[in-house]
Amino acid sequence: IATEEPLNPIKQDTKKGKLRYVANIFPHKGYIWNYGALPQHFPNLFEIIFFLQVRSSGEIVKVKVLGVLGMVDEGETDWKIIAIGVDDPEAQNIHDIDDVRKHKPGYLEATIEWFRLYKVPDGKPENGFAFNGEFKGKDFAVEIIKSTHEYWKALLHKKADGGTIK
Repeated sequence: IATEEPLNPIKQDTKKGKLRYVANIFPHKGYIWNYGALPQHFPNLFEIIFFLQVRSSGEIVKVKVLGVLGMVDEGETDWKIIAIGVDDPEAQNIHDIDDVRKHKPGYLEATIEWFRLYKVPDGKPENGFAFNGEFKGKDFAVEIIKSTHEYWKALLHKKADGGTIK
């Protein structure tokens, strides 16, 4: 989401004027899940992980929130909402973060490993995690979502500083 452009269009991420790509981190090639955004949230809840079904860029997907991971990226908390599309065939069996552990063994551990290392190929240090890398459940995730939505509303009504966002 190009937050520094009017109306915040969806565009490929750039870094220093060049297209930004995610390096392969063995054994993974690129992202290991779909990566998306929640509308009307600020400052750092533009990221949501949808897993299983492949999605199209810009596609609007109704999701079931399962939990959240608090990544610490360059000293700032960067929440990663874990969700599944309600139309996903596995959504009937997966209702919270514990169900992910049960039905997709190793998936959450792979997610932590990927986020820990994904910036290392660019010469940056490993990322850390809030709560010692413990995924929090859907109730905690919903509170984070509510909080960032309230901040977005304050930004919209000019009661909060959005920095360079337009």
